[in-house]
Amino acid sequence: MSYRSSKPLLLTLLCLVALPHAFAAEGDPLQPTAVDDPGAIRVLLVSDLETTLSSQMTGTLGALKTSLGDKVAKDALLAQLNCVEVQARARVASAELNMARQNLAAKRNLRKLDAAGELEVSMAATEVEKADGALTLARAQAGYCQVQAPFAGRIAKVYVKPYQTVQAGAPLFDLVSDGALKVRLNVPSNLLPGLKPGMPIEVAIHETGKQYPAKVSAINARVDAVAQTVELEARLDQAYPDLVAGMSGTAHFPNAVQ
Repeated sequence: MSYRSSKPLLLTLLCLVALPHAFAAEGDPLQPTAVDDPGAIRVLLVSDLETTLSSQMTGTLGALKTSLGDKVAKDALLAQLNCVEVQARARVASAELNMARQNLAAKRNLRKLDAAGELEVSMAATEVEKADGALTLARAQAGYCQVQAPFAGRIAKVYVKPYQTVQAGAPLFDLVSDGALKVRLNVPSNLLPGLKPGMPIEVAIHETGKQYPAKVSAINARVDAVAQTVELEARLDQAYPDLVAGMSGTAHFPNAVQ
């Protein structure tokens, strides 16, 4: 190959070598950032309480009382199932209990007149207990018709639609609590001797670009043998309106961990 024919190839190679450095000099993502720092401790924000509320019975939903993102109070009604059949069973159980009580009262009166034996009275009392248990069960099942919030919070996900028929155990809503969030992070296990509850940490959240003070609240009792890390939980010093569960960032210990 002649020198003249190889010259364009050499120029192309020089451009390819110089191109990444030119982008990096202008702040291109190729340049390492703080997020790519191998020493950074990554964190995840989670709610203090979160749960999936499921249907406790098979039935058909009515109109939903809440929607995605709504703030709900403790014991607020979130959904109502059609419970005509369950409520009818509760009324039948109540009538059977009244009848059993009347029968017991009659047996006791007959016993006073020696017209009924002790066994008959005992059996009548057992029927009352049985009917009372059936009524308690029917009322408990009727309570499944309403889905209530076990704690105050926000609706993070809605799995169902109004007037949908659901099976027992089917998920209905994801509920996350209000208030200060928790921070979850994994630190190298060699830092474990210097870790203790109450230790302050600084949390930088990517989505807000801000730093927030927190304190270590829990240290896992077991080290991950594969990753050689230990899981920590920390609590933010207060509730911040701009923070939402699921945000991520990095953490730093203001005081060096020995």
